[in-house]
Amino acid sequence: MGAGGVGRETVDVALAVGADVSGFLDDGPTSGLVQGLVVRPIDDLEAGSAFLVAIGAPGARLAVAGRVAALGGRPVSLVHPTSVIGSGTTVGPGALVMGLAHVSCSVALGPHTQIHYGATVGHDTVLDEGATVLPGANVAGTVHIGRAATVGSGAIVLQGRSIGAGALVGAGAVVTHDVPPGVVVVGSPARPLER
Repeated sequence: MGAGGVGRETVDVALAVGADVSGFLDDGPTSGLVQGLVVRPIDDLEAGSAFLVAIGAPGARLAVAGRVAALGGRPVSLVHPTSVIGSGTTVGPGALVMGLAHVSCSVALGPHTQIHYGATVGHDTVLDEGATVLPGANVAGTVHIGRAATVGSGAIVLQGRSIGAGALVGAGAVVTHDVPPGVVVVGSPARPLER
């Protein structure tokens, strides 16, 4: 699901693991072919088909996942073969782990989570449904990332911190304190964005 940037990157992950990719489903303005694959409306999904929602925005990703599940789709996970998944780590349905990511031991990746290329996730970390860790981010151990929260590119989240549901850690930020739900933090140390 999704023929944008994350969708195209996800095709690369699928091909690297030898998965059969039949095309993109996307209700956006994209039509025709993307990366040589046909783009069709989401409602064209055949019941029982395997799917992965490859949309970067967590809220949109979870909305589409719910819609596709109602159509009878079956969420599958993809883990790039160059990534590391530590012992005792669980990967939920619909999760995506891109190339060169390192997910340590005893991590819980919830449904429809995304770990982008070159990101690291430390031991005993929990990512709730739809949580996202963008390229090059470093999440230390025993961190909790709430539902639909995002850790931006190159950000650092220190040991034992909590990122609330729907929160956004800006690119390059260094999280030294817990981030409340729905709050955008930036800078080093990370602090709420002034609006």
